[in-house]
Amino acid sequence: VQLQASGGGLVQPGGSLRLSCVVSGSSLDSHSFGWFRQVPGKEREWVSVLASSDGSTLYRPSVKGRFTVSKNSADNTVYLQMSGLKPEDTAVYYCAAALPLLMATNPSYYEYWGRGTLVTVSS
Repeated sequence: VQLQASGGGLVQPGGSLRLSCVVSGSSLDSHSFGWFRQVPGKEREWVSVLASSDGSTLYRPSVKGRFTVSKNSADNTVYLQMSGLKPEDTAVYYCAAALPLLMATNPSYYEYWGRGTLVTVSS
């Protein structure tokens, strides 16, 4: 299974970005997916989790109401729509895949990882 994340960039506070994670080598229904982020010098933290089996979602409290995770089975892609971005959202964002019924926020439960995409929120 390979994951390819993209969509990061520089955005002003209050702006929006949509991150994409293209999944190859497996169908979306075979995994749960997580979005994580990491700032240099800090631990990787979970942002959102999507259970492909039933569409259940989890959001980190600091992003709830601003971020939305979704999937498109037609193009085998998981998305993270981010709006109302804040400077503290600046990080490298990663997508990851885990077992299909697992709603894990601990990155150690995720077997497959994509390369990160940098999101910078600054004026």
